Amino acid sequence: MPFLELSLTARLEQQPRVEEALEDLGALSITLRDADAETPDEQAIFEPGVGELPLWPTITLNALFDERADRRGLVAALGELLPWLEPEQLDFRVVEDQDWERVWMDQYRPMAFGRRLWIYPWNIEPPTDDNQVVVRLDPGLAFGSGTHPTTALCLEWLDGLELAGKSMIDYGCGSGILAIAALKLGAANAVGVDNDPQALIASRDNAERNGVAEHLALFLPGDHENDPADIFVANILAGPLGELAPVFAAAAKPDAPFAISGILDGQQDELLTRYAEWFDALRVDTRDGWVRISGKRRG
Repeated sequence: MPFLELSLTARLEQQPRVEEALEDLGALSITLRDADAETPDEQAIFEPGVGELPLWPTITLNALFDERADRRGLVAALGELLPWLEPEQLDFRVVEDQDWERVWMDQYRPMAFGRRLWIYPWNIEPPTDDNQVVVRLDPGLAFGSGTHPTTALCLEWLDGLELAGKSMIDYGCGSGILAIAALKLGAANAVGVDNDPQALIASRDNAERNGVAEHLALFLPGDHENDPADIFVANILAGPLGELAPVFAAAAKPDAPFAISGILDGQQDELLTRYAEWFDALRVDTRDGWVRISGKRRG
């Protein structure tokens, strides 16, 4: 069944009232996105803090209504509920009903990271190749799939390490992609930490599908005190990376390789200074405006 989609753009402070008005008018669903997406002003938001719901300064709201909804009636009603709204701010289009997650998966293709690591979606069968290490992933729409530059940078870093028999901590595990990749590359065990319970569910599901669930322990922050690990990686945001540096230092064994990402180009200098207190051989790698800092825990 097709739907009528109504799109409008609002400022951050207007968003709650706009969303309430759309719900009052019978919207079947409402999604939010950065109004500056795919422009130089785009702002990445992922891995929020516990209890946080960060949004963009300017937001586009897309509301789905029954295809038979009265467009003029919706415009008139919104004009009463939101007096500041101008008719030219509204845009209508008809969208076909689809299995949106499957459509996304149909566009997701195998990706190589480093010398031997590949990420394959579940709908594509990998070839039999002893030189490939394959992670099969069905990440859904919300968690890491390898397509984001920060995830790609971390996967390539893992592929370049000697992981056989090692322990690893993945802070901000999302879909579990980094922890699972480490286990498939030979790590003996891994710990995944994330502040979103849904991420832990996704990580567990993906670990089971890859046959490594018994080697992966998953926790919310603060729920478990881990022994220092042989390898440490955190793919979150620059602010939390700075705040959690002492915690991460305590979680890594002496001489343990570490990598942090989720850093926009231009944010690395402050983090380099911060992490130099505990880590040596600091190195910066960049991709598409994003940064990975790597090094090793001081012995």
